[in-house]
Amino acid sequence: SKNQAKNRPNDLQVAEETYGNVPHSFVFHRGQIGKCVGQLVLDMRRVMEPFTARSLKVRKKNVLKDFVAVAGPLGVTHFSIFTKSESTINMRLARLPKGPTLYFRVTKYALIKDVVSSLKRHRMHEQQFAHHPLLVLNNFGIEGMHVKLMATMFQNMFPTINIHSLNLNRVKRCVLISYDSESQELEFRHYSLKVVPVGMSRGVKKLMQEKFPNMNKLEDISELLMKGVNLSESEAEQDGDHNITELPQVCSGRGNMTSQQSAVRLTEIGPRMTLRLVKILEGMGDGKVLHHSFVTRTEEEIQELLNKKEARLKEKEERKRKQEQNVALKKEKRDLNKKKSLEGMAKKWKQEKQGSEDEVEDPGAQEDKPPAEESEDEAEYYREAVGEDPDEDMFPGAKRKRRPDKSLNPFKKRKLATEKGPPSHNKKSFKSPDRAKKTGGKGFADKKVEGRNQFRKSEGGKKFGKKGEKINRFGGQRKGESSKKFGERKTFRGPAGAKRQKDKKDFKHKKGRS
Repeated sequence: SKNQAKNRPNDLQVAEETYGNVPHSFVFHRGQIGKCVGQLVLDMRRVMEPFTARSLKVRKKNVLKDFVAVAGPLGVTHFSIFTKSESTINMRLARLPKGPTLYFRVTKYALIKDVVSSLKRHRMHEQQFAHHPLLVLNNFGIEGMHVKLMATMFQNMFPTINIHSLNLNRVKRCVLISYDSESQELEFRHYSLKVVPVGMSRGVKKLMQEKFPNMNKLEDISELLMKGVNLSESEAEQDGDHNITELPQVCSGRGNMTSQQSAVRLTEIGPRMTLRLVKILEGMGDGKVLHHSFVTRTEEEIQELLNKKEARLKEKEERKRKQEQNVALKKEKRDLNKKKSLEGMAKKWKQEKQGSEDEVEDPGAQEDKPPAEESEDEAEYYREAVGEDPDEDMFPGAKRKRRPDKSLNPFKKRKLATEKGPPSHNKKSFKSPDRAKKTGGKGFADKKVEGRNQFRKSEGGKKFGKKGEKINRFGGQRKGESSKKFGERKTFRGPAGAKRQKDKKDFKHKKGRS
């Protein structure tokens, strides 16, 4: 509605202030505790709801400092820590941020499932955990510093109540802590609370309840109201002065009216614990021992322990002061070395810049002669080993030498045939009939091999050169010319290779002459 939307900001502010002022708690364990103790931790979280971390995750790597660091921003005020040793189960209650810390030994405990399974009719539902429980302390009026400190610790763990503005419909649970001075043990109990009207017969109570009784054997309803027949004795609980009170306001339940007597009934829902105080420390997990149940010390021993502790604190402060001085000295030296290093770098850069300006080289200047001489030596070695001139790009610094038997012209002119000497070998001379008569056989042109002429122009046959030229008769290649084609690899020819090549050429000449 409009009024709700108008009042919503104010209601939120009041809720935040109320939520921030109430105490909050963390319930967790440290170390290996086992399955049963782990379930006890979860049951204690149910008791502390709604102002506790119900789904708090704890890892093995977490230490106590991690929880303390997180507790500040979240507004957590108390820790409940469970640990387990080989023989005992322990519980620590700590007040943040500076203590004190109470150490308890859990002598006996029972889980929620154990308590509920032992009851014939249990009352436990989720609406009970929407509001914090009501704390009841019993027998904590005994004089003693440790008893008062325990009572104060338990009271501060739960939100305070104002009896003038308390709404009874929100009180659904109760936590009872009772102290036994003889055994020095504490009994921890958790109950579900119910208010029922009193001062009427069992038949009227049955009519007021949701389940209507069976009246098929009754002649009149007055028999149900006066005699209460067909009702079991278990349905009528024994109420007395110990649980009957007058209600100051209307409470939930049929028959609970203002200024009428009603009975408050408690049903245990668990968990159940029996605790015993071991010691109390002044700080958060450390500090002065304020009380110890098993170890007693005299005043002299306590004073000696205090003196030792003060000496340790002074030594720690002195060590911390020296460490701070050493850190400051190292930082000063580091800054001085950095300053000197920067000055040296600037000086060196300035000298290099000045030297580079004085010695400016001509980019077009030629290189020194020694590399060229070295290139000429390598080119000469290549000529001696291979027998050919190297390529121009192989040794750029070397000058290309020419052999004395070669002319300046790249191509050698062919010599024309003269009248003197033997006739030249042309196509006509090979096909002339006179040649056949002289040799006494068939002409060279008439000779066929497997249906084709041995030398034909269309078949790619090589022409014969003229007789006066220094060429191979059947090779079609000039003497002295390189047989290397474009793209082929060069082969290295040593003295033995050159000799074999010479013998091969001589054999070709002899074969041609014959």
